[in-house]
Amino acid sequence: MSTTENKQQRFGGQLKVWRNRRRLSQLEFSLDAEISQKHLSFIETGRSTPSRDMVIRLTECLDIPLRERNTLLLAAGYAPLYLARELDDPSLKAAREAIDLLLTSHEPYPAIAVDRHWNMVASNAAITPFLSVVREASLLQPPVNVLRLSLHPGGLAPFISNLGSWKRHLLDRLGHQIEVTADPALSELCAELETYPAGDGASDDASGDTSGEALEYSDVFVPFELDMPSGKLAFFSTITVFGTPVDVTLSEIAIESFFPADAATRSALAGAQA
Repeated sequence: MSTTENKQQRFGGQLKVWRNRRRLSQLEFSLDAEISQKHLSFIETGRSTPSRDMVIRLTECLDIPLRERNTLLLAAGYAPLYLARELDDPSLKAAREAIDLLLTSHEPYPAIAVDRHWNMVASNAAITPFLSVVREASLLQPPVNVLRLSLHPGGLAPFISNLGSWKRHLLDRLGHQIEVTADPALSELCAELETYPAGDGASDDASGDTSGEALEYSDVFVPFELDMPSGKLAFFSTITVFGTPVDVTLSEIAIESFFPADAATRSALAGAQA
């Protein structure tokens, strides 16, 4: 088999895997990509050589992450299209400034920026009190993985009053990310996190709090509830991502901003900043 034929089959096989991962039939995918099902079949079996533009179109239709699009371009015999630069690269200065602005403007509430493996790449000052209670020093060694930090018994886990439901929430998010990206490093992380204890569940239903506010927010979102030395805190979070990235690094950055879920938390954080 020639090198060209090998590349064609390698690309076609990978494309089929991604199509199946998206739970699309050949017919459904061909309609989305606006090509014939026969042409798609020929591409997947290596009988047809896709152009560079066709590779880009197919990977866009499958919403394949930029990093993996580069891999598919290489498999098809083309140079990678999307650059992967460090966040402190001068060319990403505007993006880094935007991240820092979002983080600092969110104070006194905590906010973090994470990469594709949930490693913290930036944070605001409001995160510091939460890091100060971590007993396992290795969890704070860069790169700090925020999922491991949250669920490890030597991390924040002993302070999370609804640890069971919070762990389920994080693993569900991670599972969805694994399904979308097929990243083996995330699969390994998930397997590790699943071994961590999740608490006895004694206070895992609206924190055992019978107040109207606690019951109300527990019906709207999964709260992040902490019993810190300074008092009880409850949060919900939002995720911000770059809207039109063509850089691999930027496409994988997510900013998670935590908001107070009740008046007591809002008051406590405002008082801590004063």
